[in-house]
Amino acid sequence: MRPGFNVKGMYLHRNFSSSRLVRLLGDLASVEVEASKQDVAERLGEWLNVFDAITLHAAHQAIDAGNDKKPSDARLAKAPALEEEFHRVRTTLAKAITASDAPPGGNQTRNALPQPEAALETDAGYAPHRQRYLGQQRQMVLRIEALRAYVRDAMTRVSPELGQLASFDAVMDERLGAREQKLLSTVPVLLERRFKHLRNTQQQDVFGLEMQEVLLAELEVRLQPVVGLIEAFSNEVKKQP
Repeated sequence: MRPGFNVKGMYLHRNFSSSRLVRLLGDLASVEVEASKQDVAERLGEWLNVFDAITLHAAHQAIDAGNDKKPSDARLAKAPALEEEFHRVRTTLAKAITASDAPPGGNQTRNALPQPEAALETDAGYAPHRQRYLGQQRQMVLRIEALRAYVRDAMTRVSPELGQLASFDAVMDERLGAREQKLLSTVPVLLERRFKHLRNTQQQDVFGLEMQEVLLAELEVRLQPVVGLIEAFSNEVKKQP
């Protein structure tokens, strides 16, 4: 399915298996990644227990009830302000990923004399890479959670319908967030296999750039819920007189 265009260059993926992160990991692992044949409801059902399903159903019912209410008279927040904050956070995180020095074992300046510190890090194997990756993941979690909460708050001041949608997103995050974090925590494990392969084949100097590319792809995945919220926000604001 073709993705819908969203916040200035970001796309809302309708199928997770089509994301750049999945394709990159598939390429690095040299395996074929096939799109899931299950529909969204079937895949979501595998993530939820009965209590989760009841909670989400109640939140969804609340959205339907809010659709019949009139828009709030509260001062409308501006969509451009939300998009500006979104891009500020996205740019900050992307720069943190790409602006760091060349990771250990991945000299980006060819023919340069190796430094003692770099040699020590290289001898440490994959451990420094893992710590860098986990550190970037922690930063993404902290900043994107704050951004998502900021967008939800803005939505509650536009209309009851968007307020209910913000509440539903909060419930979704609470019920599915832990599962998402668990899945993304496996990425450094997959990268370790790639690191060992490159080291064994004496191609280790490309690993640093590959890891950056995977981190940027993961950033896109983590931002997807916020992209969807801002899209809903913008559409609702356009309806206001």
